[in-house]
Amino acid sequence: MLRKKLAQPNVVIFLFIIQFFPILLLPPESYSPATQEWWLPLLLAIFALIAAIQLVFRGAVQPWPWYLLSFAHGFNIISRLMLLMPRASILVDGAVQLNVSYVSLTLISIFLSALYLLYTDLPEVRISLINRRAASNT
Repeated sequence: MLRKKLAQPNVVIFLFIIQFFPILLLPPESYSPATQEWWLPLLLAIFALIAAIQLVFRGAVQPWPWYLLSFAHGFNIISRLMLLMPRASILVDGAVQLNVSYVSLTLISIFLSALYLLYTDLPEVRISLINRRAASNT
């Protein structure tokens, strides 16, 4: 029942629009030109945008846009895990403290990307977009 509701074309399109949030979810200080953290989420968001355009607007039935989406969200998870430990603590007034904002945003991003990977792997979601394209052609 829930899978059918999640696979409705309007829900799928809405989730394709909000998929960029877990990829771009970083603390504001990470988007400074002084850091090198900002370019990878930007590149992954561009990959996800290309895939979304291919699937939603162009109605592609080839598997490569789905692979590109999986790559973007999977690599988002991997890169966040790699940066979690080095960025988990900060030095404040000579004392080491937990970087709560970075850790919490990283864990939320990992969780949302994992959910998105599971969602896009559902056959109902893929069939929904194919059926939407077939209905618009008639």
